[in-house]
Amino acid sequence: MKTKKIIRASFFHSPKYGEIEFQKHAVLLVSDDGIISEIIRKEDENYQQILSQHSQKSNFIDFKDKVLLPGFIDLHIHAPQWPQAGLALDDELSHWLNNFTFPLESKYADINYAREVYTDLVKTLLTNGTTSAMYFGTIHNEATLELARICANLGQRSFVGKVVMDDETMNPDFYRDNSTKEAIENTEKFINDVQKLSKDVPQGIYPVITPRFVPSCTDNALLELGKLAKKYNCYIQSHCSESDWEHDFVLERFGKRDTEVLNQFGLLTDKSIMAHGNFINSEDADIFKKNKSSVCHCPISNSYFANAVLPVNKLKKQGLNICLGTDISGGFSPSLYDNIKHTVMTSRMLNDGVDNRLEASCRGNHDSKVSVFEAFYLATTGGGEALKLPLGIFKEGYICDFQVIDINTPTNKLPNYLDNEEHKHLLQKILYLSTSENIREVWVQGKQILKKD
Repeated sequence: MKTKKIIRASFFHSPKYGEIEFQKHAVLLVSDDGIISEIIRKEDENYQQILSQHSQKSNFIDFKDKVLLPGFIDLHIHAPQWPQAGLALDDELSHWLNNFTFPLESKYADINYAREVYTDLVKTLLTNGTTSAMYFGTIHNEATLELARICANLGQRSFVGKVVMDDETMNPDFYRDNSTKEAIENTEKFINDVQKLSKDVPQGIYPVITPRFVPSCTDNALLELGKLAKKYNCYIQSHCSESDWEHDFVLERFGKRDTEVLNQFGLLTDKSIMAHGNFINSEDADIFKKNKSSVCHCPISNSYFANAVLPVNKLKKQGLNICLGTDISGGFSPSLYDNIKHTVMTSRMLNDGVDNRLEASCRGNHDSKVSVFEAFYLATTGGGEALKLPLGIFKEGYICDFQVIDINTPTNKLPNYLDNEEHKHLLQKILYLSTSENIREVWVQGKQILKKD
């Protein structure tokens, strides 16, 4: 394995939930194909020898006082909704969908409109440190394939799905699949087109089977999508028990909970990433665990539309893998930094309760607090676990994705006035106070794809 780059840098990562590791001025050897082949730490015997051997070579990069974090992994994004980010969030979900979202998504029949929006979105996400992203597209094959091409060209690792919504009774006439047959045929065509595209993409572009959610699909569509998932061993994304309405609607239609229905149709596999999950119970959690499926926590979006807070710690204790998503545009922010913070804040509200008429001891769900380090894990290591890819940490054999943080950026200098500053304090400040201004470079698959002047 030929070494392509030698990188000297300080970095943070979270190999285990709630645990933080800091390495100061370690040396990363990165292979031609963007894999970390070796990490030499300052205390290793060969550290000085490696520096002496490589520090004057053209492929040696020293990040000096900057800090590396793993590239963030955002696993729930509605790409076509980017133009409406920040709009109509005070409305009820039904009004938000029918008066804003569905009319907007129908516009992606225009490939030029799709190209403009998707290019801006992917660039924005990269600027915010998101190196891997899972996207809902629209019902339109051509526009959704264009999203995959844009990700490929800009260097982002992406997981892209053509949305299926074929139920005539649940979707508007102006925006739905023409028939179940056409929806399945278009999905299979999309899978084949993305697989063909991915052959020339080093960081990887992956097709994702995407029933919008159970209420938008007919039984036959769900059944056939499950068959496609098995045939192509594809990733699967959808929503699961997001809100009172969705959860109760599925229960009334099938006499089963959302998780049970998804599992019944073969849509819960080890490559399934289901957004929200706020109302899954212990039995549901067992189904997720058995299938090695993941739940994608979308804390900002949940605060607007989900009617509940995801009990992250409870589900983690039951053995579920949880990752993190922005849920653009139910979540207004394209930044996982914002969603890390909101994960912490909403967990405190779940833990302490919000009804001040109750005694404090009776008010909340105790042991629900999620620390900022645990939320950081969800945005990195948890995402890699969900994707079943070696992502999210700095480790031999793992893909070299990272963001370069400068705490001394003039436009957003992070305060550092304490004499007893610990490494963990530095990470806390980065996670709480950083903006996109602090992210000076973004690397994917061992290649610099973004650098700010």
